[in-house]
Amino acid sequence: MPKAPVIVMGAGPAGLTAAYELSKAGVQSRVLEQDNVVGGISRTVNYKGYRYDIGGHRFFTKVKPVEQFWEEILGDQFLDRPRLSRIFYKKKFFSYPLKPANALFGLGLFETARCMFSYGWARVFPRKPEDNFEVWVSNRFGKRLFEIFFKTYTEKVWGIPCSEIQAEWAAQRIKGLSLMTAIKNALIGERAKNKGGVIKTLIDEFRYPIHGPGMMWEKTAEKLEEAGSHVDMETKVDRITWTPEGITSVEASGKTYTGDAYLSTLALKDLIEAFDPPPPPDVLAAARRLKYRDFLTVALIVNQEHIFPDTWIYIHEPNVRLGRVQNFKNWSPYMVPDPSKSCLGLEYFCFEGDDLWTMADEDLIKLGAKEIGELGLVDPKLVEDGSIVRMPKAYPVYDSEYPEALAKVREFIETIPNLQISGRNGMHRYNNQDHSMLTAMLAARNLLGANYDLWQVNVDDEYHEEGREVTLDDLRKVEQTQPLVPKRVGE
Repeated sequence: MPKAPVIVMGAGPAGLTAAYELSKAGVQSRVLEQDNVVGGISRTVNYKGYRYDIGGHRFFTKVKPVEQFWEEILGDQFLDRPRLSRIFYKKKFFSYPLKPANALFGLGLFETARCMFSYGWARVFPRKPEDNFEVWVSNRFGKRLFEIFFKTYTEKVWGIPCSEIQAEWAAQRIKGLSLMTAIKNALIGERAKNKGGVIKTLIDEFRYPIHGPGMMWEKTAEKLEEAGSHVDMETKVDRITWTPEGITSVEASGKTYTGDAYLSTLALKDLIEAFDPPPPPDVLAAARRLKYRDFLTVALIVNQEHIFPDTWIYIHEPNVRLGRVQNFKNWSPYMVPDPSKSCLGLEYFCFEGDDLWTMADEDLIKLGAKEIGELGLVDPKLVEDGSIVRMPKAYPVYDSEYPEALAKVREFIETIPNLQISGRNGMHRYNNQDHSMLTAMLAARNLLGANYDLWQVNVDDEYHEEGREVTLDDLRKVEQTQPLVPKRVGE
């Protein structure tokens, strides 16, 4: 029976960060990972020497402890990369962030006039209540620009109408950005600022590991093993035995693991369903109401040295199912072993079990080649090979049911004294890698005797993307904060 002071469930950024934080404090852990690679959604896949991410992962943060973690693990193994990302709509490219001249010539004078009139109308007559994504964006950009540059892509990503997505998600991802700040940024030539910080949506440069984000977590796992902790791969958590006094053991892939404390980054739905005996029926029902959006990457090896200059392109064209295209050679030249070729990552958003998810790999590769051909990005005849990775539960969904369901699950978890949770799926929060790491650091410190309120991270203004840099002093202040729980749409 494997034992360790702390059992960590999940070897993504949050789980490995927590284990590393404990290791630095002299506390060993056992990390259980159901996959055969570490990093979760931040992994890097190596296919015949071609490397690609599960989505692109920029390394940018104002959280000082996270930045120090990155430096400690990888040191000088980072590149400074320029960001170029554009929107593809109606067979045309549009700069992102918005540039007025580009939008004017791209949309045409008549459409631009409609957009400006729509924006003016929204400023004079904003819609209330501002409780969903459609209203939140329309009030800041106008209904017409919402329909052109937000609706199609967002609904591809989430698979639900924008009116069913909580406004909180928009506030976390693009708060501080409006049509006027985007125009100001383009005209003045400076980064838009809010409270002295850079709005993340407008970042034009970022850091990136030379071989992708996966090397960060592979190296972290190595350091944990060197320090006496262990990462058990292909070890799926099946059952969590508990009493009101706390968790007593975890059964995973035929083994029973015991510890003094437990930290979970598992999806909340999976965590609750693993409890034995089952939690109260209302808690179990609430966990099952938490929904997720799944994701797959179609990586295409293209016999072409230069395809387009972008790091990634958002596909707003409604006639294809493709959502976004990454050009990994532009993220890092080291991602491609043959400089005469390129590696594209075509991103499709889906639900586990739907037609995209169950499509054979060879058919997905054909679909990807066909769609980038239709878009005019690549001649399909130049596609030499391909690789598929499916990622379940890539995005927690912020629908109208989630606030009440999350509150019920959270209330139950807080009664388990030796359990901490952290990370994107672990807290059902659509956050960034640095925010996941921050919650993991705080969770580890809670196991060491602190009393941080993890739910305040990424909710309070100080932790939004446009907020100021977070320091160790800020972490201590979090201890006294109160959580802000989103409410159901319409309440």
